[in-house]
Amino acid sequence: MAETATKAPSNPAGPAPLRRPASIRRTSTLDTDWQEGIGKPMRMRGRARDLFTPRAGTAGRVLGDDWTEVVASPMREIMSIATCRGNAAVQEMVGHRGGGHLRSEIARLLPDEHSQGTPMHLLLDDFSGASLVAGWAWSRWHTDWIEKSRRDDMEANGGRASLMRKMEGICSGFAPGSSALTEDGTSNQTDQSATPVPPLNNPDDPQSWHPLNHQEGVGMRRARRIDVWLDDVVHIDVGFQDSSTSPNGAPERIAIHEYRVAATADPETFQLLSIDVDPRILPYRECPNASPNAKRMEGAALAGFRLDVLDKLPGTLGCTHLNDVLRSMADVPQLARTLRAELAKA
Repeated sequence: MAETATKAPSNPAGPAPLRRPASIRRTSTLDTDWQEGIGKPMRMRGRARDLFTPRAGTAGRVLGDDWTEVVASPMREIMSIATCRGNAAVQEMVGHRGGGHLRSEIARLLPDEHSQGTPMHLLLDDFSGASLVAGWAWSRWHTDWIEKSRRDDMEANGGRASLMRKMEGICSGFAPGSSALTEDGTSNQTDQSATPVPPLNNPDDPQSWHPLNHQEGVGMRRARRIDVWLDDVVHIDVGFQDSSTSPNGAPERIAIHEYRVAATADPETFQLLSIDVDPRILPYRECPNASPNAKRMEGAALAGFRLDVLDKLPGTLGCTHLNDVLRSMADVPQLARTLRAELAKA
């Protein structure tokens, strides 16, 4: 068992690394705001882009640029949804709540998006995790946000509480006895660590990220980056961050979660050969205990990661947000095939 750290990690990774020649980069963001205020519906605007960088390392070429927009209740029930493709099919998602069942509905309604691992599918798949953490943004702006959220939540949902649930045992950070827990088993919101972070864009690479929304007032952002390049193995570099706007104004943002992952996979079978997880920013000192357990995924096929991660890293073996990071690696085989095809054209 890993020794628990004395404090939560607080070491921002900084801007995206420079793109490598002969690589493909997927970036995605889900930006959340509350146009009617705390305890009211949240709007989540998604954007995801695939960018191919040729061998010469010249300007990248956009291969895919997808978007989604979801309005959800405080209980994470989808009230309205619009997407760049398949909009008629996704209307069946209205009324569904963020969670595992929703992800199976996405696969049923949009089988081609699911099987092809498109940027749009990533955005829809990410709704469940991003909507779960989005309300944390209010803690940066209001000292009484917990009490106000409880009250407004109960009023908006006919006496049903959705925000403050029992957390003990759901992940490594909330293992029994963790500093992350209160006596009643809910999360200890008063003892969280968070860290100011620099912008995602690399100032030396204007194409390092897709165009980002400007967020005013209280806002949350889940940002992902997946870089893939090839030699005798498939190389994978993943960045993940959950951050909020700051009362100090832009460009300052404050992150509650940030991970970097370096991995390799077999170029033919896409089985994971190696993986190293670097927890950069997390809310509690116990949270990094999940990171070494990612080694349990070695030997598994990347294409099955969305289900296999949940099987191999359940409960206190995993971290809810690290599991979300690893699940997105299911898209790597398709990204690698696309990269090969683009390089073959040159």
